[in-house]
This record gives sequence, structure tokens and C-alpha cells, in this order.
Amino acid sequence: MGSGGDDGGMVDPSAEVLGEAAAMFGLLASPPRLHIVWALAQGECDVTGLAERVGGALPAVSQHLSKLKLAGLVRSRREGRRVVYLVDDPDVVAVVRLMVVQLDARSGQVSPVHRRGFGA
Repeated sequence: MGSGGDDGGMVDPSAEVLGEAAAMFGLLASPPRLHIVWALAQGECDVTGLAERVGGALPAVSQHLSKLKLAGLVRSRREGRRVVYLVDDPDVVAVVRLMVVQLDARSGQVSPVHRRGFGA
């Protein structure tokens, strides 16, 4: 790791940064929250649309969104009476996309993940 290995010249991150990263990964370790982030990374959506897309109950999806919003992974804005949600950080989109697409490719299946666009 730190000394003796080939680390590409990178210095180990601080304990604070590692803690923040672990907290973010912890939030994304929930399949429903990961699905919500995946969906929002493809375009903004309201809680009703997200509940339909991820197959979750409205109160549960709303609670997941609150946690993701509190962590800064998603943000919301008002559009009339509706509240729409979107991914707030393109780096989060990149990490989620990389992980999901790589795991999907390992499964040996050609799935909708590869056919659909995935943007920030």
C-alpha cells in the first residue's frame, strides 16, 4: 500500500476522506438506493416516477431520497407543485456507472444496461 508498492505516486488519503468515502459507499450499498441513483443519473424524476421505476413503495422511496439528499448524492428542485430529483455529482454517476456496467459485463449477459444511454 503506502511504502514499497507501486502506488503510481499517489499519497494515501486522510482518515477523514476514507471515512467520507466509506459513508458514501455505505449509502450506495442498498440496492433500492443504488437503483434510485442509477435512475436519476439518466435523468431527473419525481418521487412517483422513481417509485414506479424502482418498484418501491412511495414512502420507502421518499425515505431513500431523503438519505441520499442529506448525504449530498442527489438534490431536488421545485417544478410547480412537483419536486424533481437529480444526481448532484457527476463523479457519483461515473462510479455507479462503472460498477454496474462492469458487474453486468462479468455476468456475460447483454442487458438493457448496455443498450441504454447513461449520462450525468
